[in-house]
Order: sequence, then C-alpha cells, then structure tokens
Amino acid sequence: METQVKPSDTTSVWRRKPMYLYEQDMQKSELKRVLGKWSLTAIGIGAIIGGGIFVLTGTAAHFHAGPALALSFVIAGIGCIFAALCYAEFAAMLPVEGSAYAYAYGTIGELFAWVIGWGLILEYAMGAMTVAVSWSGYFNKLLHLFGIDIPFWLRNDPVSAANFARLNGLEDPGFSVNLPAFLIVWLVTAVLVRGIKEAAGANNLIVILKVAAVIFVILVGVFYVNTANWIPFIPEARTITGENGAPHEAYGWAGIVSGASAIFFAYIGFDAVSTQAGEAINPRKDIPFAIVTSLLVCTILYILVSLVLTGMINYNDIVGDALKAPVAAAFDSVGQTWAVFIITAAATAGLISVMLVMMLGQTRIFLGMAKDGLLPNFFRVIHPIFKTPHQSTVLVGLLVSVVAAFTPISILGDMCSFGTLFAFAMVCLAVFILRRRDPERERPFRAPLLSVIAPLGILTNFYLIVNLSELAQILAFCWLLLGLVVYFIYGRRHSKLNDL
Repeated sequence: METQVKPSDTTSVWRRKPMYLYEQDMQKSELKRVLGKWSLTAIGIGAIIGGGIFVLTGTAAHFHAGPALALSFVIAGIGCIFAALCYAEFAAMLPVEGSAYAYAYGTIGELFAWVIGWGLILEYAMGAMTVAVSWSGYFNKLLHLFGIDIPFWLRNDPVSAANFARLNGLEDPGFSVNLPAFLIVWLVTAVLVRGIKEAAGANNLIVILKVAAVIFVILVGVFYVNTANWIPFIPEARTITGENGAPHEAYGWAGIVSGASAIFFAYIGFDAVSTQAGEAINPRKDIPFAIVTSLLVCTILYILVSLVLTGMINYNDIVGDALKAPVAAAFDSVGQTWAVFIITAAATAGLISVMLVMMLGQTRIFLGMAKDGLLPNFFRVIHPIFKTPHQSTVLVGLLVSVVAAFTPISILGDMCSFGTLFAFAMVCLAVFILRRRDPERERPFRAPLLSVIAPLGILTNFYLIVNLSELAQILAFCWLLLGLVVYFIYGRRHSKLNDL
C-alpha cells in the first residue's frame, strides 16, 4: 500500500507522487477511453513505420553504416527491447497519460521526473519536425511525378536551399521556407483538435496502407537486389564529410553504432503508445501488449527493408534528393518508375500518421505535467466538445510548423534521437529502482530478468547517446539545462505536492 507523502518530504526535489493521486487522476480524467489493444498497436506501428524506413535510412547508410545499416537497426532494436519491457511494466502499473515522466514521478522523485518530461518534449517535438521535413520531400517527389515542381526556395529550409543553389549553379535565393512542411503540420493539428477517436481512425487506415507499402518494398525490391552493392558489407572505417559539412568518422564498427544512434528516433512508436493510457479501454493489459507487438513487428520490417535498400542502390549513390526519399530513389535507380509512384504515394500518406502520433504524444506529456502543477494550467485545458487538450495542441502545432519550415532534417533527427535515448535509459533506471524499493507492489506485467535487462538498457542507450553528433549533444544538453532553470523558477514552486 502506498504511503502518503510526509510534510517534511514536500520540500525535497526528490519527493514522489503518491500512488493514490494517480488513482484519482484516472478516475477524474476527462479523456475518452476509446482505444483497444489493436488501435494502440496501430498507433505504435504508425509512429515506428515511417521515421526509420522512409526518412533516415538514406542518411544512415550514406553517412554512417553503408550496407551494414541492417546491423544498425539490430543494435537499435536491442536497445529498444530492453526499454520496451521496462515501459510495459510501468505502463501496466500506472496507466495514466505522461509516459516515462509519470512513471519516474511515482518512483524516483519530482526532479528526476521533470528532467525526463523535459527530454520527452525534445523527443516528440523534434520527431514531429523531422518527419514534417521528410514528408515535404516525398510530397515534392510525388508532385514531380505529375510534372509539378514547387520552386526550390519554397520547399527547403534556408540551409538546404543554399546548398541546392550551390550544387545546381543557381543564385542563393536569400529567403526560403519549407512551405509543404509548414502546412502539413497544421493539417495534422486540425485533426488532433477534433478528437482522439477520429485521429485513431484515420491512423488505422494509414497504418494499413504503410504496412502494405513496406511489404511491397520487400517482396518486389528483393528481385532487384544486386549483391555487389553489399560488398564490402561493412565498409572500411574512414573520415568523410557529413551532411552538415563537418568531417566525421564513418563506416566500420563506429559507423554501425553511429548509424544506430542516428536512426534511433524511428523507434519512438512504442513509447508513444504509453502516452495514450488515459484513452485506453483496458490500459493495464492492452498497453504492454501494444508496446511489445508494435516494436517486434517493426524491427523485423526495418531489417528487411534496409537489406533490400542497400542491395538495390549503392550507399555511395544515395545523395542529393535521394537522401530525403531513399526508398523511392532505390526503385528509381533500377528503372521501376511505376513502383516509385506507389512508394512515394504511400510514404506521403504514411508520414502523416507519424506526425499525428508524435504530436499526440507531445500534448499528453504536457497534460500530465500540467495536472501535477509543473506546467501552467494552459496545457491541461480540455475542449468541452472534442475532449482534447486543444490549447496545447495548437501551441505544439505552431512551434513544430515554424521550426520544420526553417531547419535542416539532420539536426532535427539527431536532437530527437537524444531525447528518445535519454528517456529510454531513465525508464530502465526507474523500473530497476522501484523493483528494489517496492518489490511487493502489484505488477500486472513483469519484465523478465530485470536485473539483467535494466542495466543493459541503461548502458546501451547511453552508449548510443555518446555516438550522436557533437552538435546534437551540445544542443540537447543546453535544452536540459534550460529545463532545470524552468523547473526551479516555475515547476517546483507550483507543484501540487506543495499542498500535501
């Protein structure tokens, strides 16, 4: 039985949220419980499929791992499995919105929970921005197939537009904006404001389309694999110029690991499932099922697609526009333009569901933190008709759309990976601590071999963080420092635990 917080504990930054408050939150929730286990699984698959297969396979193969990209997905998948089992145990115990933030608040303490929550903001926001930019790339390719070309300064951020102009002998436009990325974010925002049932229904249809497209890529693409493109499977390690123009070590073992770090944000899907606990019909059983199922299905598909991709097109040839739409570029390279149309159309539709899940998860993190008083009430206001946190949804849409319109995809992807890896490591640590601190607590789902899985999850995720780009590490640590400032200025003073 959970004991209430003592008055002397309420001044500590390590104070924990009592379990009875979580029970009260679940009873008072204004969110609609309309999601079954298959809808939750579809949400997970909807987030996972897209980010890795349609977005960063090209950059990870060309700038990091070469044909050994499949091994990068294996390493990233292993790190995810450790974290997924820990997430499943927590989600079954605390079926509330807030994901890893909520889990840490009830086990380790408020400051720890705040840091995780602040990291999750980085994870979901940057993830949505990254996918918005990639969606723009596929959308422009789809328009091109119909003979329509948007001016390059209206479909690229300023850095990418300047590079495009330089490579094609054009004059630097001075002003440029990724207009398609900006507009698609607002379309997704409108869907999310309308309601979770409508959003989930749209997501289910898109997931079916995406899974069909991925299976199509594997079954058709395998006939165009040139095994010479796999030789050597692990290219010799060397220094190359990265996408941001700076030199870095690529290929070899280091390249495989850095590739795993670069594509890690593609696995956010199962994490996003846990943010929907407040809208799940039977969260204690369905959330763990959806987490594990979505991760296993997508990891297998990732490995197969990466093998087909690097077999169809040499990793050295994935350059220019192919970096934004690598799967379509692979079929284009073997003269299968009909397949390019199918893949491009499926990716264009499919990436919308990834953005939907990312932004959905972001607003639910805000909602959980605002309920605890760590963020202003602005973030917890629920629409009287749609029953969604409409104010925070619009704010997230504004921020995501503006940043996506003016920022290169490589920086966004690495920042998102940092937030994901950090959150996963902290969840493994939190569930490990709780097992020892409160071994008698009821656990509808228990992660097997936790004494092995949790430490391996912590080490794997931090190892991948170290292998991210230096710029991403610096920016992410600055973000975390900013979060600490916000906590001590606002969050700690307004925490609901002050009233206990």
